[in-house]
Amino acid sequence: MSLLANLFRSSIGRKFLMAVSGLILTGFAFGHLAGNLQIFSHPDRINGYAYFLQSLGPVLWLVRLVLLGAVGLHVWAAVALTLESKAARGPSDYGVHKWLAATIASRTMRISGLVVLAFVIYHILHFTVGLAGTEYYKGNIAEVILGHDVREFGFPLASKGTAVHDVYSMIFIGFASPLVAGFYILATGLLAVHLWHGADSMFQTLGLRSSKWSCCLRKAVALLALGYFIGNLAIPGAILSGLAKPAEGTYAAKVLSTR
Repeated sequence: MSLLANLFRSSIGRKFLMAVSGLILTGFAFGHLAGNLQIFSHPDRINGYAYFLQSLGPVLWLVRLVLLGAVGLHVWAAVALTLESKAARGPSDYGVHKWLAATIASRTMRISGLVVLAFVIYHILHFTVGLAGTEYYKGNIAEVILGHDVREFGFPLASKGTAVHDVYSMIFIGFASPLVAGFYILATGLLAVHLWHGADSMFQTLGLRSSKWSCCLRKAVALLALGYFIGNLAIPGAILSGLAKPAEGTYAAKVLSTR
């Protein structure tokens, strides 16, 4: 208990909690992206993938609770460290000099964090709960029947003939809205910037960065953040621009052909 209490009370402990929670959320962000990129494949792929996740039942809710706890811990640690830093610095022009010397990524951490948090809430309301941005498909998109077995690395996710939610059409119709797509691009761009600085700080906090390879690490982190943004940009960008069109016969194709 004393060790746990010290993690919450000390600056080093808070930084450690922030780094670990950030690592958990980063893993989820890339896993989420990998799943969403299946939108460029046959509709059965992403629909079967979504069905598999929903079929996990209690395990899925356990994962959600862990992610929710990581978000709460990450936000709390960020606020606590910010308040502590302001209190230690006091009123002086040192903050101005420090601001000028800081990177763009580090200076936008708080803003990007708030925007990303707002985006996560909206994203859940939009695609998970179905309470936002559903004017074109709420009450219409229900279930479709898989025409193929869906496997991932040989592991069965869903069988042919299974009734699944039409996540494919939901994504296409959702990102056909410039407002939704624009907000998604802005939020994932800020998340990439957040990741850029946060991952670099995480390695330092966990003692995994040395002077010998810190430069290479920063470049690797920057490329990772850039790749994450490009991957997320590709989905709404391709749909909004018309480069990616919904498969014939899907509900998305029917709706978007009339718009």
